Amino acid sequence: MGIQKRLKTSTRKLVESDNMLSGITVASLLESTIVPIPLEAVLVPLMQARRDKLWLIALMATLGCLVGAIIGYGIGYFLFDLVGDWVINTLSSQSQFDQVKQQMQNQGFWFVMTLGVAPIPFQIAMLAAGATKFSLVMFVVATVIARSLRYFGLALAVYVAGNKAERLIKRYKGWAIAGITALILLIWYLTTLLG
Repeated sequence: MGIQKRLKTSTRKLVESDNMLSGITVASLLESTIVPIPLEAVLVPLMQARRDKLWLIALMATLGCLVGAIIGYGIGYFLFDLVGDWVINTLSSQSQFDQVKQQMQNQGFWFVMTLGVAPIPFQIAMLAAGATKFSLVMFVVATVIARSLRYFGLALAVYVAGNKAERLIKRYKGWAIAGITALILLIWYLTTLLG
């Protein structure tokens, strides 16, 4: 059975489960730490099926991601020398991580915000933030803002478009990510000019 079919089967089971919200939280935590499969594949159909819990689903996905991000930060902070090479080689490359680390040292908050929205593995930002001892408070704030944009944006799309949301998201996802990323980069640039 293909990944898409398994996700759809799992989503159908989750829709009717008493543990739907905790399941979303755990799935989001796993997606932000060790499972590099976009949560949207499960979230959008689930949000469409359970519109009565739409905003709560987005909140639980955000909370799960935040817990996962803090775990990733902790791994970077305390265990980077031990597991960093394995994670880097599994999720990206050493040169990509070196670039991320440099950006983290220069513009950590905005960099975390950008990686939280862009289609780049967020695990890289978590590890780099911890490895460079970037402020945990600023990391958490940037993560919450970026992931709230992502998950509450999906909820808003479902709220507005209903059952057409999944098709619209697939069609315009790239444009939406590019637009939000460009907006964050513009704000980042302007704050750098004014700062």
